Amino acid sequence: MKNTGNSLTHESERRDLLLDRNPPIRSETLFAAGDELLIEHQGQRYRLRRTRAGKLILTK
Repeated sequence: MKNTGNSLTHESERRDLLLDRNPPIRSETLFAAGDELLIEHQGQRYRLRRTRAGKLILTK
């Protein structure tokens, strides 16, 4: 199926609506206990780490 400009706009608007319903979580809240946290997703563990430079790194 061919994407037209209208369908891309529709998808963008849909994504924006979904984001509006899910307010952002501040990284300060996530990292209140330290610079690393574990995330379990579909039975797999991931590590989210905040670097000294303030960047975020997600590893499996």
